[in-house]
Amino acid sequence: MVRTFCRRLRHLPAAVSGGRRTSLVIIVLPDNYRHSSRNFSSSSNTSTFDFTDLTRPHTWYPIARKKKRNVFLHVGPTNSGKTYHALKRLECSSSGVYCGPLRLLAWEVAKRMNKANVPCDLITGQEREVVEGSKHIAVTVEMADVTTDYKCAVVDEIQMLGCKTRGFSFTRALLGLAADELHLCGDPAAVPLIQEILKVTGDNVKIEYYDRLLPLVPLNVPLGSFSNIKEGDCLVSFSRRGIYDFKRRIESAGQHLCSVVYGSLPPETRTRQATLFNDAASELNVLVASDAIGMGLNLNISRIIFSSLKKFDGLETRDLTVPEIKQIAGRAGRYGSKYPVGEVTCLEAEDLPLLHSSLNCPSPELERAGLFPSYDLLLMYSRANPKNGLYHILEHFSTNSKLSSSYFISDCEQLLKVAAIIDELPLGLHEKYIFSISPVDVDDDISSQGLVQFAQTYAKKGLVHLKEIFTPGTLKVPTSPTALKALESIHKVLELYVWLGYRLEDSFPDRELAASQKSICSMLIEEFLVQHGWQQPKPRLVTEKPSIASHRNRRIK
Repeated sequence: MVRTFCRRLRHLPAAVSGGRRTSLVIIVLPDNYRHSSRNFSSSSNTSTFDFTDLTRPHTWYPIARKKKRNVFLHVGPTNSGKTYHALKRLECSSSGVYCGPLRLLAWEVAKRMNKANVPCDLITGQEREVVEGSKHIAVTVEMADVTTDYKCAVVDEIQMLGCKTRGFSFTRALLGLAADELHLCGDPAAVPLIQEILKVTGDNVKIEYYDRLLPLVPLNVPLGSFSNIKEGDCLVSFSRRGIYDFKRRIESAGQHLCSVVYGSLPPETRTRQATLFNDAASELNVLVASDAIGMGLNLNISRIIFSSLKKFDGLETRDLTVPEIKQIAGRAGRYGSKYPVGEVTCLEAEDLPLLHSSLNCPSPELERAGLFPSYDLLLMYSRANPKNGLYHILEHFSTNSKLSSSYFISDCEQLLKVAAIIDELPLGLHEKYIFSISPVDVDDDISSQGLVQFAQTYAKKGLVHLKEIFTPGTLKVPTSPTALKALESIHKVLELYVWLGYRLEDSFPDRELAASQKSICSMLIEEFLVQHGWQQPKPRLVTEKPSIASHRNRRIK
């Protein structure tokens, strides 16, 4: 199987991936039930312990509960300065942490802090940048340390605690960060739920409302012809193929060149594409992007143009929600850019009524926050039920957990898909858990095969060298859309190796090599974006290879 995977990586055009793309959530390793598991042993009487009782999650964080935190809710629309004011408090504190929803945002904050002469580390799932003398840190929310005492903590996009897959990480930050000041930035729709959740913590809560700094004007006419595209425009599409098709159509008119930003692009490439678009001296003065721009990226956009107000969410094609429309539309008219007014419209006139109505009404209030059991609790349950594998343990908590009315169990479908395969390997629960929570794209053939082979090699040898899976020096600039997609998949495999290298360091010793090859991937992908437009690939047959996706029907019901 390893040889098959190597062959697929070395011959890019052969790597065609089908199906939708879904990334696994990343879960930080044990902390929530550490205080419980310390008192737990194999001789304990577990028959009376109700593992499924998750009705008091605030008690999972004893360090935070020892404090009477001052919680500041900074809420308002996009481009209202709410995060700016929270970060100013972070800069002035003697120690602190920023928790963002994206690696790019954590990177931006770390860069900003260091530029302001406030030494700040950067820690994400795939990156570690330590600055000498730092007492501040910028992290992705899943990496937040809830065992450290901070003077100040900032959680960005706090309304994501209602996200069905990642919400539990924001809930964990809300309840678990042990900071004298906790600053929460996000949509006003999250305020009632947060107030309800914090009633039992004893924290002081203060709400600060913000108005948008620049006006956002919904236009009454659609874009019409692509000849009406102008400098500073951002055309939003919800498919990778659509993004490249619009890029080709805009550039074929000969008046503009386009940057592109979408989710499966490597983060480094997304950063460079955004930088080129923001640079007034760059020739790339139009942006074609997915809804990835909605999550706080700083872009100098004059006008947002929705290609459609429908998207495929992995299960069905549906209308965009009010929060989604407002989040994306609000990226037009950034404060400090050369555009004093943000505008928003659609490609088609039939979408304008939904656009206008969505922008003129408040987002619906969040009713529940995501929650998920920690590894420690999974371990305790495993000790009490030693015959159950990780898949059955996760399924048990997913279907049987008891919750208060303020919470829901986060969707762990992707976790179950990986656990179903990893369970077949001779690994301990902790090792299975690490592989299951890794950021693998389970519906990408190359990415999923990469994880399976990493896990199989680890189980067999205890040591995984990158060269067993991938041959450095074979990467080339892709010459077709199919090759581009394959190179993006290879980047995911390299990123996965780096991620595993931080968690199983002795067993994945080639982390630096993988990181350097990952950077080369990013540069080659960007070179393609510069050199090529989008051409329709010829239809071809795809032979299915063993992967996580191919096991779906056998284990997942």
